[in-house]
Amino acid sequence: MEDRAHPMPCRPRPTCSLPAALEAVGERWSFLILRGAFNGIRHFEEFHSELGIARNILANRLARLVEHGILVREPCDDDRRKVEYRLTEKGHALLPTMVALRQWGERWETGVPATPILVDARDRQPIAPVTVQARDGRVLGRGDLLWALPEDISPALAAE
Repeated sequence: MEDRAHPMPCRPRPTCSLPAALEAVGERWSFLILRGAFNGIRHFEEFHSELGIARNILANRLARLVEHGILVREPCDDDRRKVEYRLTEKGHALLPTMVALRQWGERWETGVPATPILVDARDRQPIAPVTVQARDGRVLGRGDLLWALPEDISPALAAE
């Protein structure tokens, strides 16, 4: 069989999911809104006050995150005239991405640990760096990775 695995990075393909992901959240204010949502901010005014973002930009970014199913807009329980923005399951799935970007920024951009520190709720210890792992849990580096087409993946592993 011809080896069609490609070393990192792959050539852009029509089925590459990165452009779609960037369309949904790949903008500075969107990430800061998501950070706020992960920290319990739910109301337009809270986002506005916390982020110092222009109201029109905030409204646009919130609408885009709702449109992409990352946030949901719901009436408040205590005042049905007001709305809350809550993370959906799709939004919560962005947590590893948010943590990885934060850790990357600490290492390569600011050079200092961010405050507050993200810790494990059970033991109150800082979390480990986000890594890419093999199916068996081994941490993989860039030399361990290849791009492969679906038909080139080992059938025994693909069925798991």
